[in-house]
Amino acid sequence: MSNNGTDLTIGFISSSVAILLFGSNYVPLKKYETGDGMFLQWVLCAAIWLVALVANLILHCPKFWPFAMVGGCIWATGNVAVVPIIKTIGLGLGLLIWGSLNALTGWASSRFGWFGMDAEEVSKPLLNYFGAGLSVVSAFIFLFIKSEIPSNTCPVDMTPLMTEHVINKTQEPCPGNSWVDKLSTVQSRIVGCSLSMISGILYGSTFVPIIYIKDHSKRNDSIYAGASQYDLDYIFAHSSGIFLISTVYFLAYCITMKNNPKLYPEAILPGFLSGGLWAVATCCWFIANHSLSAVVSFPIITSGPGFVAAMWGVFMFKEIQGLQNYLLMIFAFCIILTGALCTAFSKI
Repeated sequence: MSNNGTDLTIGFISSSVAILLFGSNYVPLKKYETGDGMFLQWVLCAAIWLVALVANLILHCPKFWPFAMVGGCIWATGNVAVVPIIKTIGLGLGLLIWGSLNALTGWASSRFGWFGMDAEEVSKPLLNYFGAGLSVVSAFIFLFIKSEIPSNTCPVDMTPLMTEHVINKTQEPCPGNSWVDKLSTVQSRIVGCSLSMISGILYGSTFVPIIYIKDHSKRNDSIYAGASQYDLDYIFAHSSGIFLISTVYFLAYCITMKNNPKLYPEAILPGFLSGGLWAVATCCWFIANHSLSAVVSFPIITSGPGFVAAMWGVFMFKEIQGLQNYLLMIFAFCIILTGALCTAFSKI
């Protein structure tokens, strides 16, 4: 890097913005019915593609590498499960599981050179290992934080007024509820945790095609010889893969539903806002990958959003209450900060 100090500053600022937006991008959808999530994921991915198109125009339309679309397809496949995950085990626990596996997969693949990539070296490898480990450990602390999230409840306008006066009575599923709302408690836990693990591994693999192209661009005998080393040049191809495969999934869903899909018009604008926030966060992540390298940015960016989401739960939605929960959150934040600093200093 030509100016190490400037690159580090840009990288850490980009990482901070990415953490804030990734921890907040689902907040606009919090109070809207989203059903099984298939319609929502398509709206969200359309917004992602539009933001990427603007970024591509600002960058003067760099060369489009189709292989970079594969990373977007991988991410969109994992994203299909987000709404079922949130409905079965909640955003906090879901973010914990998929964030941990996201961090491990992304960090390990870059550090050890999986999937044909070049292994990335850091000046202080032990500090890097320690920081990556703390980033994962910090996420597990959220397991002990109790949140008050209602499950299998009807939208407000469909809830009978007498319900609030009935105590210890199991509420019947609402008409038109998705398959997720019909699962038992045990089934919800199994399905939610399983989907979170699969999504986490897919999320952690999303940058593999881009890093592969960059690594092989340095080889004269490669078809990617001369490809750009600037990660953000691949954002449009990446997002095109996201929108393409999400459209395929949505059309398959429409066919499965016999052309009668469950649509939620009230979630369109919040969905676009959510997708826009995610797209900006991803642009910042691409910049951080370029400035810091993926082996440093992955543990930092994947560990922070869980804490940001928890802050929304405390101050906005009042899902997290009680002194014990607050102390656990402070403890988790200290570990997150320590892990991020260890990972950062391993690069210096």
